[in-house]
Amino acid sequence: MTTDAPRPEVLRYTAFSSAPAGGNPAGVVLDATALDDDDMLAIAAGLGYSETAFLTAPPAGLGGREGRAYGIRYFSPRAEVPFCGHATVATAVALAERTGPGELVFATRAGTVPVEVTEEDGVLRATLTSVEPHVEGIADADLAEALAALDWPASDLDPAFPPRIAYAGARHLVLAAATRARLADLAYDFTRLETLMRRLDLTTVQLVWRESATVFHVRDPFPVGGVVEDPATGAAAAAFGAYLRTLGLAPEDAILTLHQGEDLGRPGELTVTLRAGDPRVRVGGAGTRID
Repeated sequence: MTTDAPRPEVLRYTAFSSAPAGGNPAGVVLDATALDDDDMLAIAAGLGYSETAFLTAPPAGLGGREGRAYGIRYFSPRAEVPFCGHATVATAVALAERTGPGELVFATRAGTVPVEVTEEDGVLRATLTSVEPHVEGIADADLAEALAALDWPASDLDPAFPPRIAYAGARHLVLAAATRARLADLAYDFTRLETLMRRLDLTTVQLVWRESATVFHVRDPFPVGGVVEDPATGAAAAAFGAYLRTLGLAPEDAILTLHQGEDLGRPGELTVTLRAGDPRVRVGGAGTRID
């Protein structure tokens, strides 16, 4: 972008909460046509949120209605990421405020992501449909290193939820805490965990605790993005839904509630929907403008 070109407007929205002080804040740039990679990274770094979304014209063949299909890229303060759920929800809500609820289609680096926006009692809610997910194991040595970086004894893990790496647009290591107290006590070695995550190409570590069969509390360290913790993580929620279904820990048809951000003072709620016959995972939540 030339130095004399006007800077694009950077909107601020939160996702997975109807309150500006809850959920996960994201930057949204509705027209990033004139921006190059360095511009987008600089904007994301200057804003300081875990991710900022940048919209561009839709690629050929994307489909979707005219004016409701876009290319989208996501930047953390340190690097581009292939997919970001909360920034997708935030962007969809921002668009719906301007063009109304309905269906949107986004072309991400991870693949095509449809989003449906609805409105109820004045609250906009966006539900994304992930790319096709997959789940893989983790080597014993890598698991031991992750636990060491977190300062979690192996005995603090819930044996009902085996550690796995899950993908639904981005890779996340799923680790389940045996108690809510273990989940609440998060003080990890930032550099050590970042090094492991870069080697394994992980976006976050999805730390979970099961409250009931359909309710979970989650936290997501995000050192590779330059952020200690992500307040509400849609991509990780999608990956976790795939994890539960793949391991037979949730039915083929299920609606799950994930609470995230409580320990950061930014409570948010994510709804994860699994449908029989469709490997994709749906993640939804409310969103609102911050300022």
